Amino acid sequence: MSGRSAERGRGARADGDPDALYAKLKRFEGRATATAGVGKDLVNEPMIRHWCEAMGDDHPAYRGPNAVAPPTMLQAWTMGGLSGHTDGSAAYGELSALLEDAGYTSIVATDCEQEYLRPLRPGDRITFDGMIESVSGRKTTKLGTGYFVTTRMDVRADGELAGTHRFRVLKYAPAAARASGPASAEAAGARTATAPGGTAAEAPAPSAPRRPRPVVNRDNAGFWEGVAAHRLLIQRCESCGTPRFPWLPGCNACGSPQWRAVEVSGQGSVYSYVVMHHPQFPAFARLGQGSDAAGPYAVALIELVEGVRMVSNVIGVPYDKVRIGMPVRLEFLRVDEEWELPVFRAEGEG
Repeated sequence: MSGRSAERGRGARADGDPDALYAKLKRFEGRATATAGVGKDLVNEPMIRHWCEAMGDDHPAYRGPNAVAPPTMLQAWTMGGLSGHTDGSAAYGELSALLEDAGYTSIVATDCEQEYLRPLRPGDRITFDGMIESVSGRKTTKLGTGYFVTTRMDVRADGELAGTHRFRVLKYAPAAARASGPASAEAAGARTATAPGGTAAEAPAPSAPRRPRPVVNRDNAGFWEGVAAHRLLIQRCESCGTPRFPWLPGCNACGSPQWRAVEVSGQGSVYSYVVMHHPQFPAFARLGQGSDAAGPYAVALIELVEGVRMVSNVIGVPYDKVRIGMPVRLEFLRVDEEWELPVFRAEGEG
């Protein structure tokens, strides 16, 4: 029996003992997924142009003799295309096989984080090293029960570290397929909507499932700290004065890394919106037409008077009464015992 086949056999027996399975999974932490990998192409202007056209980004920094590549292209220069890379490690495949044999057969990408240390320019030769950075304990989500697997890739340009890319997936057993197991719904605390300077209590929902958690990282932690204090904070560039949201490590107008947090008034209007009909999810109750049912609700792009836009929910009117141009004001909605979220209450029909 090959090493991989033996590992898969052990994984199948570990399904009934989560602790034993987790011990096997933890042994993959630190194992390489790529060592001294080489990008198939130098950083080049045609790929930069195609990327910018696809993203609708016409920033002048990405054109001309002194062009740099958009920072978010970091991973693109490492990708192997249809033919793949031949110098990768088998560690990730072995980890996936172990989970699949234990019944965690589905996968969904959850988030990625990138850190940029130096710009990439046409002509740079890209090399990279990858590893399995962490495997979480078993988690129960709306999709099902499984394990979060985080990989990290260090990307170098002509031998100099240019950035780091972390990618996280959930390998899980679909909830509908589980005969038994931990309940997917968790108890939640009382829910209230709080406007700046006042409160408006709503009926408690002690058994409601939790809203999905936002990803909090070092780039946006200050925003969520502000929300916890009932302050809606945006960033303002210290070099050119441009306001920005969502929070970013650098200015998208001049590239300066210097910024300060600014509290906004909470006044704005609906710039655009969509109405969510399906799937219905009880954790989003009270965003619909004033009932406990998780029926249709409006998701809007709110234009704040300070000149930035943010995605949020419109409350206070039925979803079919939301209109472009409708004035709104900020409130903070408590969704469970841990989280409050900024939402916007309609002040008229625009």
